[in-house]
Amino acid sequence: MVASPCKIERIVRGTPTSDGAGVRLTRLIGGADLPDLDPFLLLDQFGTEHAADYIGGFPSHPHRGFETVTYMLDGRMRHRDNHGHEGLLGPGSVQWMTAGRGIVHSEMPEQEEGLLRGFQLWVNLAAKDKMTEPRYQEFQAAAIPIAEVAAGTRVKVIAGRVAGIVGPVVDVGTDPVYLDVMLQPGASFEQPITVEQQALLVAYEGHVVVGVEADAQPLRKLELAVLARGELVRLRALDESARVLLIAGTPLREPIVRYGPFVMNTRAQLQQAFEDFNAGRL
Repeated sequence: MVASPCKIERIVRGTPTSDGAGVRLTRLIGGADLPDLDPFLLLDQFGTEHAADYIGGFPSHPHRGFETVTYMLDGRMRHRDNHGHEGLLGPGSVQWMTAGRGIVHSEMPEQEEGLLRGFQLWVNLAAKDKMTEPRYQEFQAAAIPIAEVAAGTRVKVIAGRVAGIVGPVVDVGTDPVYLDVMLQPGASFEQPITVEQQALLVAYEGHVVVGVEADAQPLRKLELAVLARGELVRLRALDESARVLLIAGTPLREPIVRYGPFVMNTRAQLQQAFEDFNAGRL
């Protein structure tokens, strides 16, 4: 039986904005054009060589009810939290933080000049997991495997499986796939997913076409593609090299009540999150 290819359902360009202490970024999920994409709540892309755009960082702030995924491409970011954890994210590293019942942390640039570039994704937690204990999975670049799929095609496997290679992120909900696909000119890549998963693509270097030849659709630099449900994601670079994030997860299909750094299922739970934070109970 032939796997059904995933087609582009819609394209989102993202909205320039700022967060934290003035960090400039592009919001691809979480803005007016795409408020959420179950199970994904937010996706920000940051990238600048101008220190004034990032030097303020993200001072101490709380989270409850979801997971944050930080993927650093360039630069360094120091993490500290109120549970005594501290870590440094360098080029190519990943932090998958399960906020669960609550955490207060800061993310501050550990540099005063040069390029800072990366992504932060928010992944919702199921109702049964929202009050779990916080935890971190942090991996430096050397700990994240790269699948040499074919000539001109390399895939950094953060979560999920490619050609028998399994990413280091484990024991998280929504059965996530998080891949950084690197294509030389003319190279292609195919990745099976389940029809239940919601998938998206972000082209952040170069541009690609998505789908089989007869129905291939273009995806250009700094665009996000929401994919219609299918069983096979196919990418092909054109006349230049390209890098594309492929992210997928199983929708939760649960009520979402959110405000700022808290994402719960009911207004009462949201109010409790604010009360717990103000009382120092996160």
